[in-house]
Order: sequence, then structure tokens, then C-alpha cells
Amino acid sequence: MMTEEKSAEVAVLEAEAARRLMDERPVGSYTLVDVRQPWEYEERHLPGATLIPLGELPGRVEELDREKPVLAYCATGGRSRAAAQLLSGLGFREVYNLAGGIRAYEGRTAEGPEELHLELLRGDEGPAEALTLAYGMEQALQAFYEAVAQAAREAELAAFCRQMIQVEAAHQERLRRRYAEITPGADPAPLAPGGSEVMEGGFQLSDFLARNAPFLTTLAAALELALTVETQALDLYLRLARKSREEATRRIFLEIAEEEKAHLAAISRLWEQSRG
Repeated sequence: MMTEEKSAEVAVLEAEAARRLMDERPVGSYTLVDVRQPWEYEERHLPGATLIPLGELPGRVEELDREKPVLAYCATGGRSRAAAQLLSGLGFREVYNLAGGIRAYEGRTAEGPEELHLELLRGDEGPAEALTLAYGMEQALQAFYEAVAQAAREAELAAFCRQMIQVEAAHQERLRRRYAEITPGADPAPLAPGGSEVMEGGFQLSDFLARNAPFLTTLAAALELALTVETQALDLYLRLARKSREEATRRIFLEIAEEEKAHLAAISRLWEQSRG
């Protein structure tokens, strides 16, 4: 399944093999550990990665699940090799080091500090509140695509925006069904149209539209921006799952993150097709 080479201490995954690991395994079933410094993480990181600088790892190792596969990475592979050796020596069952670090990784990456937009969650919310939060962010992203579609002069761009509007509407319907499953007989009012300003990924709708709409004149530009939004959304949902202290709520965020992962893959295929 994966191409790997064994060092004396830990398994080393080349970038493509690491991508396959993340593509093929459900979110939440493995742990990404970024052992760089916070400023490096803020510039660029793998979506959902836990930031534990190498110097802090010995004192924070209990934050990690020993039963889950762990993929450690840094800038070029040196620090993460030391981290992987440490974790392997402490009894972690399946530990990998990303060869070449994040510089060798060609997949989509997120940006921003680890705490970015986590103020959206207290940490003690139940599943219904998590679904309500996600529903509002889906609504706001749909509103963004509606605005871009209305202003679009290129037929391909307008068609793509209409497609994305349908996708976001379908996501909202799934969230409504999930809400009904976990709150049978409850008033669904929290999931009614509410004009949320917070989009997926934590972006503010009006600000995001003002900054980006003037440049969205082609399908290529829209696809590139959509990939950015979906990557940030995947990253945020995984970080929200990690912050949640309620297991049922954590599972809800992981379910949504898995959908975002599939959505990101679909848009990536469209982007690749558009490039010829």
C-alpha cells in the first residue's frame, strides 16, 4: 500500500506515500505531529497537524495516542527523525518520519496559528451545537458563491459557482438530517437560515468577498480559491475536534472533516483537469 524505507529506528515515508496514508485512512485514525516552531507552523502546515515543537515533545508525549499511527514532520526531516525515534522508543506502535519534511510535500497545506478561529468553540458544546456551527459556516460559503455567480461574466465561472452552491446546499441537508438523528423531535430552528458571517475555514464572509471577488474573473482563479477554503475548512474542523472535550461532539467534527476531505479531493481533480 505504501512505499517506505526502513531506517534503523523508524519507518521513513516519502512525500507521495505520506499523501496516500492521509488519503486512504479516515481523519482521526492517525496523528500528524508538527515538531517545528510556532512561526513555521503558522506559515504552512499539514491540515489538522498538532504542533509540538521538538524541545517540548518529551514533556507533552502523553497528549498523543500511542495506539494511533503517528506521522512526524518538520521542515526537511531532521527534527522529525529525532521525534519519531523518541516516540518509537516510548512504545508508540506505528511511527513514521516524513522524508524531506514539509518542503518535499506537494499536497495542499493550511496556514495560520494553531489557535486560529478556535474562539468559535468553548469546548463543552454538545453535538447539536457543533452541527449548528457547521451549518452556519456552510450557509455563509454558499452565500459567497452566490455573490460570485451573480457577478460572473465568464460562463465557466458562473457554472462552477452554481455547482458549488448545490454542493453547499447538499452539505446543509446532510447536517439537518444528522441534527434530526441526534435530537429527535427537537425544534430544528437553530438550523434555519440565519445569515451567518463566518464561512467554512473561519473566514468572515463580507471581508472575504470584498478581498477576493474582484480577482475572481476566471474559473482557474475560482478553483484555486476554493482549494484554499476547503483546505482551511478541513484544518479548522480537525482542530475543533481536538479542542472539544465532549466525545460525541468530537466525532461530529471528525465526520464533517471527512466530508471536507472528500470535497477537497473532488475540487483538486477539477483543478488538475483545468490545467490541461
